[in-house]
This record gives sequence, structure tokens and C-alpha cells, in this order.
Amino acid sequence: MNRTEKEQLVAELNEVFNNSGVLVVTHYKGLTVEEVSDLRDKIRENGASFRVTKNRLTRLALAGTKFENCADLFTGPTAIAYGEDPVGATKACVNFAKDNEKLQVIGGSIGADLLDDKAIKTLASLPSLDELRAKIISVIQTPATKIAGVTGAPASQLARVFNAFATK
Repeated sequence: MNRTEKEQLVAELNEVFNNSGVLVVTHYKGLTVEEVSDLRDKIRENGASFRVTKNRLTRLALAGTKFENCADLFTGPTAIAYGEDPVGATKACVNFAKDNEKLQVIGGSIGADLLDDKAIKTLASLPSLDELRAKIISVIQTPATKIAGVTGAPASQLARVFNAFATK
């Protein structure tokens, strides 16, 4: 990799860090290419991305971003997961790490808040943004269906009474 390629990579990573809501730092030592591809697919399904990085270049790209506090986590065979939804990236990494001991979640960050591996696992247990939206919509719709049922009940009861008189 020549100097201009390195500069492009640092600029690209810097843009990724500026546009992401969460950064999860992992060690992937021992994962096969097939396992890494499977992990990438699972992370993509959760609306995030996964990338193997060079530590020195990543530390340079972190400078001046909200994730600058994560620079010390970049030692050894490091890969990152990042995305807009904080729960999606963390959930995919933690679930994959449960099934495969070769992937270790080291830590991460949400904005300027540095998170250790326990905090990442706690974050992964929360419902995703889409799940929260679905719950809110169901809560909003529930009263409307109850109101429709209550307002429709007297009319249906009257219809039953008239039907009972008609059959007599």
C-alpha cells in the first residue's frame, strides 16, 4: 500500500467515523474467511458494516472525530463494526461472539462515550430502533381500536335486540 492509498483510506475511515452513531471494536484472530463473510452478512442485516482495519491508520482516522477516545483499543488483529443504529451493530457482534469464541468484543463508543465489553453486551440486549418504533405504533393504535369497538358496541347490541323482536 503506497502513501496515497493510505491517505485515501484514512480519509475514508474518517468520513465513516463522522457519519456513524456507534463504533464496536473487536478482535477477530483465528476467524476464517467464510466466518468473516458470515459475520459481515449478519451485521449488514442489522443495518451496520464490518471492516478489518490497520491499527495505525485507524488511529490516524480517529483523530478529530467523536470516537477519538477509542484509539487505545486498536491493538492486535482489530476489526470494527459501525452504523447509525447503536443497537444493530452491537447486537450482531455480540450474538456472533456467543456462537464463535474467535471473535472477541473489546469495547466501543457511542458518540464521545467510551464503552467497555460489558456495556456493549448490555447495549446489545436492548431492542433495536425498528423494534421500538413498532412497539410505539402498536401502543398508539391500541386505543383507536378500543374506541372503535366501544362506539360500535351499542349499535350491534341494538341490531341484536331488533333481530330478537323480528324472530318472535
